[in-house]
Amino acid sequence: MSWDEIEIPKDVRPIMLENAEETALGQKNGAKKQYRYGNLHIREHDDKYLVHMDRIDPRKSSLGHLILDAPEVLVGLASAVIGGAKVFSYINERQKNSIFAKQTATVSGLLASLVVGYLAYSLAKKLKN
Repeated sequence: MSWDEIEIPKDVRPIMLENAEETALGQKNGAKKQYRYGNLHIREHDDKYLVHMDRIDPRKSSLGHLILDAPEVLVGLASAVIGGAKVFSYINERQKNSIFAKQTATVSGLLASLVVGYLAYSLAKKLKN
């Protein structure tokens, strides 16, 4: 649970979700389901709800939501692109005489982008919280 979320035990206060829309937008963080009601983001777990307010509803502006509410995702994506491209270029240049240079550089760049992107995302998320 992050510092800006409110935990509501189901047995203490069931939440009426009749006007909330179930959504795939957002990180589930172990939740069974998640809902949105305007800027309210509700994650349903077996025994509780975790609730927080987003600044921007991602259904209205996905880029605005990423910038203001989930910048760690943008950091991870940018790091993945830059890191993967750098590794691709480095390996492609070093193995330019190899018949498999492009394939080796592509696979290496993709793997590097996954690792670098995830590490950058994780670090940015820790710094955010």
